[in-house]
Amino acid sequence: MFTGIVEEAGRVRFAEEGRLVIEAKRALWGTNLGDSIAINGVDLTVAYMDEESFQANVMPETYRRSNLGDLKAGDLVNLERAIPLGGRMGGHLVRGVVEATGNLVSLTPKSEAVLARYSAPPEILRYVIVKGPIAIDGVSLTVVDKDDTSFVVSLVQYTQNKTNLTRRKPGDRVNLESDIIARYVDQMLTERG
Repeated sequence: MFTGIVEEAGRVRFAEEGRLVIEAKRALWGTNLGDSIAINGVDLTVAYMDEESFQANVMPETYRRSNLGDLKAGDLVNLERAIPLGGRMGGHLVRGVVEATGNLVSLTPKSEAVLARYSAPPEILRYVIVKGPIAIDGVSLTVVDKDDTSFVVSLVQYTQNKTNLTRRKPGDRVNLESDIIARYVDQMLTERG
């Protein structure tokens, strides 16, 4: 489980089918082989590590549902270690299970913030509510506006500086994970009939 509070933006050292090698510093502190690290919001297992990087193996299903297959050497990725049992919850409940991808539509400066608009498929938008949470590339954010095809989040300066979100260009794919609580409530109500 994760909080969506990104610890650092790591850099892709190597990307090939089934394997990613990521340069990191903070995400390696206290990390052991077999631990979980979210890469752009995707929960992956540390298969190898040294003082400057770690390797994770990537399954075909993960490539199908996420933007990890788009990565190439030099790209920045958002990194977060799994929260320890009893650890602080600073964002919202993020599983590290990307449900779909969306696309950046625009980045609009607004005072100290940046308003980021993302298109999303209907199966994600169904669970997006204004003032509710969403994870974009693993970053816990609050929705500030929504229409039939897209939603808007406000990126504070910390998020602008510590994540890869403002380095994206319109059209870039992002990983989306909707609010798990909304999904559970919807499923229970649907099954209840």
